[in-house]
Amino acid sequence: MKNSFYSQKELKGLGFKTFGKSLMISRFARFYDIQNIQIGNYVRIDDFCILSGNITLGSFIHISAYSALYGKFGIEMQDYSGISPRCTIFSASDDFSGDFLIGPMVDSSFTNLITGKVIIKKYSQLGSNCIVFPKVTINEGVLVGAMSLIKYDLEAWNIYKGIPATLYKERSRKLLDYNLHE
Repeated sequence: MKNSFYSQKELKGLGFKTFGKSLMISRFARFYDIQNIQIGNYVRIDDFCILSGNITLGSFIHISAYSALYGKFGIEMQDYSGISPRCTIFSASDDFSGDFLIGPMVDSSFTNLITGKVIIKKYSQLGSNCIVFPKVTINEGVLVGAMSLIKYDLEAWNIYKGIPATLYKERSRKLLDYNLHE
């Protein structure tokens, strides 16, 4: 199991903008524009994840297998946040209104991109197969149920689910009483 993750020495040679200690980064994860990726301490990135663009990961974060973070316009995950398997986070999306062409191989004068930074604040977690659109802030303490579509900002300390994600109920703040080491 240890050999499936990069060593601290190997991480130095990959070219991250910055990275911390006690990382578990799979050799099967892929990084693009790695010079724009910052990683804090105690971060785990599992097999078959894709991280691309301007990404900042705080500390105590887990990104589960088969997840993708497309951060050309910025993605920030704050401490104690995480994403479950097969989640996708977009900081840019084509306009699917039908008025424009779509795709990276089409001249940009015929496309319309919707862009904006995605922020996932402290203590938030996305369930499996969630999709997050550009310009979204998932505020502190939010939980999102599996297979949800996040199109709009989510208010702190609530649980959301569905397509699109809607309020399910308030979340307990008990974890704030824990003696967490930062």
